[in-house]
Amino acid sequence: MMKAIYLLDPASFELIYGEEERADLAQMLDFIHPNLDDRSVKKAPPLVLSEVEVIVSGWGMPTLDSETLSLFPKLKLVLYGSGSVRNVVTPEMWDSGVRIVSSWGANSVPVSEFALSQIIFSLKYGWRAMTEAKAGRGRSHLPVPPGAYGSTVGLLSLGMIGRLVMDKLRSLDLRVIAFDPLVKPAEAEKMGVEILPLSDIFRLSDVVSCHTPWLDTTEKMLRGEHFRRMKHGATFINTARGAVVDEAEMIEVLRERPDLYAVLDVTWPEPPLPDSPLYTLPNVVLTPHIAGSLGKECHRMGRYIVEELERHLQGAPFKFEVTEDMIARLA
Repeated sequence: MMKAIYLLDPASFELIYGEEERADLAQMLDFIHPNLDDRSVKKAPPLVLSEVEVIVSGWGMPTLDSETLSLFPKLKLVLYGSGSVRNVVTPEMWDSGVRIVSSWGANSVPVSEFALSQIIFSLKYGWRAMTEAKAGRGRSHLPVPPGAYGSTVGLLSLGMIGRLVMDKLRSLDLRVIAFDPLVKPAEAEKMGVEILPLSDIFRLSDVVSCHTPWLDTTEKMLRGEHFRRMKHGATFINTARGAVVDEAEMIEVLRERPDLYAVLDVTWPEPPLPDSPLYTLPNVVLTPHIAGSLGKECHRMGRYIVEELERHLQGAPFKFEVTEDMIARLA
């Protein structure tokens, strides 16, 4: 068996790797040292670290720069049981030939579930109803909501999360439209989704759900002009990244249009500054970045690592390997 160590924050270890995941990994890897973290790894016996071929990790892993890599001359594989590896990988790591696998796919599942719940709730004017009911002591003058039959939901970006949300929406009697400049017409036809310009998504949708990654090309992509195009009573949901929204312009429109609602699980900065209007605007719902993996959901990330290692040992290709080209495309 390949020699391995766990290298991550103690709290992350408990969150990601449940008893079953640890037992399964122990059947496939020879763990040669107690768990290490960013600090303790520098004090570990060099002779032991020099034998490590596999690092099993997650949140809190040290960056794999030349100093860290020098501790692991035989390192071949990193199994990263969390999402983005941006703070872990380096040019030195790529040059060394070390491969890295991430559980980014696992984190997509709870985000898609959360987004689905908010889409349905918003189509029923759920947050409005709650606000009205509390303010009117049970009496409200709530307008008739669009409901989840015959309504239109717009998805921004069809990456893994956007596609999971789209698949979950198929069980409802809805029209689903999407904006994604990377999806070709033939692919869109195969998926059964109509790709439209960004402005049309905001104009036509009863709910707009954002799943756009934060890149240089997408920062502040969603402007005031888009929010002004929204239908009366429409809702904007963001479970992606706050930086893809021009927050000041969005806030301006939300002040002008109390009929609109924004359900924001992410903001920029995060959390919002203490004096941010997002805390006081009655048509804004804030949740503290809870769409991703929480509690036992984190064990799914550990399970994905188990499954990736099984594939590797069976000679099958990885499903969630992260490559240098992938990181470059997202830069």
